[in-house]
Amino acid sequence: MAYVITDTCTSCGACVSACPVEAISEGPDKYVIDPNLCTDCALCVDECPFDSIEQG
Repeated sequence: MAYVITDTCTSCGACVSACPVEAISEGPDKYVIDPNLCTDCALCVDECPFDSIEQG
C-alpha cells in the first residue's frame, strides 16, 4: 500500500529528494505521493521532520 502525506505537511520538501522513484511532487496545498509510482520503500518517512507521511 502506497504512502500518503497528511495535512500536517508544511511543504518543506525534505521528502522529495529521499524518493528513489520520484513519486513525490508538489501539490496545491502540500506535497503528494503518486500511488502508482510509490514502491513502499518508506525512505520518505524517515526524512519527514514533521511525521507527515504514513501508510495509506
